[in-house]
Amino acid sequence: MKVVGFVLMTMMVAGVVQGLDNGLALTPPMGWLAWERFRCNVDCVNDPQNCISESLFMVMADLMVSEGYRDLGYDIVSLDDCWLDHERDDEGKLQPDPTRFPSGIASLANYMHDRKLRFGIYEDYGSHTCAGYPGILGHLETDARTFADWGVDYVKLDGCNADPADMDEGYPAFGYHLNKTGRPMMYSCSWPDYQALTGMTPNYTAIINTCNLWRNYNDIQDSWASVTAIIDHYGDKQDFMVPHAGPGHWNDPDMLIVGNFGLSYEQSKTQMAIWAILSAPLIMSVDLRTIRPEYKAILQNRDIIAVNQDPLGIQGKRIYKENGIEIWSKPVTPVKHGNHSYALAFMNRKDDGTPTKVSHSLRSLGLTSPDGYVITDLYDHLQYGTVLPDDQLVLEVNPSGVVILSCRLVVAT
Repeated sequence: MKVVGFVLMTMMVAGVVQGLDNGLALTPPMGWLAWERFRCNVDCVNDPQNCISESLFMVMADLMVSEGYRDLGYDIVSLDDCWLDHERDDEGKLQPDPTRFPSGIASLANYMHDRKLRFGIYEDYGSHTCAGYPGILGHLETDARTFADWGVDYVKLDGCNADPADMDEGYPAFGYHLNKTGRPMMYSCSWPDYQALTGMTPNYTAIINTCNLWRNYNDIQDSWASVTAIIDHYGDKQDFMVPHAGPGHWNDPDMLIVGNFGLSYEQSKTQMAIWAILSAPLIMSVDLRTIRPEYKAILQNRDIIAVNQDPLGIQGKRIYKENGIEIWSKPVTPVKHGNHSYALAFMNRKDDGTPTKVSHSLRSLGLTSPDGYVITDLYDHLQYGTVLPDDQLVLEVNPSGVVILSCRLVVAT
């Protein structure tokens, strides 16, 4: 969290939770993070192209620009675990591994800034990171100042090797020190996830006043089972979770794994669509050097990105679940005469090898504007024309796939 002199406060306005007001993450953050794809590969002798090193991040930054990701909003390039040296320097400051990051972290941040990208870093609230490198515990003020001096724009703070009971004080304390530096730094927290794992009930009033985004659930793995488990968690807990999200403060279901090894083409389309409906941070973790064109097209779908980045910042909900079919709905702009436009995602959880026909009236899905909605399929770009609330919308949804629609209001002149 960042910005000079902001005040931490929580307000309830018209039933909407107002959280951290630091001027950052007014739409869900977008970018690239190393962890899911590259993990803690530190063997730069035998695997120099894939190890966690400044070279890897510079290459990814260049591709973010040259391949058009930055111009679509993916503007954060972030380290994860294993960038550190195993010891602090003589002044007690964090330092990068000198072999893998010989130019230093400030130089790497400048490399990003020169390309109009933001630079992200990883640390851990505990005594050590999950991989055993120095954590921030006992060094909160020093580390916050170090990040600011290096030119960091985004901080991901994990929670390994820490007592979850201490996090209600520790995460806000580090956020305070980040803010005190005067440098705007987006703050990504793992605080509620670690507390929930121990049976604690996270204090979301404090969390939304401290963090721009936060993890609620398990780390994503490179599999369809992992993606669907996260989707189920967000659907099953939505009445509790949705009210906490909004401009500046977001639930984070973890990274996009589109383009890796574990998801089919249809499953990849589904992850992107549901993450958009959830107003989730769109943080890719994929090798941009080798991603296939059809997966790149999913990540670069402008219309689905626009759903995710809608300025209202309303997290969508699952509104239907029956016989393997789920329907997810997100209110979006434009809003006219008190009626919202919507994005709708029809998800097929079946794997029986044949598309499923789905038929619903718009009214049954909560779309009731008497003037109707102009409907477009955001993947296939099919135009359904103007559909009235009592008209039947008939779709075919592929197994493990999704159809995502833009339903824009028609207002009588």
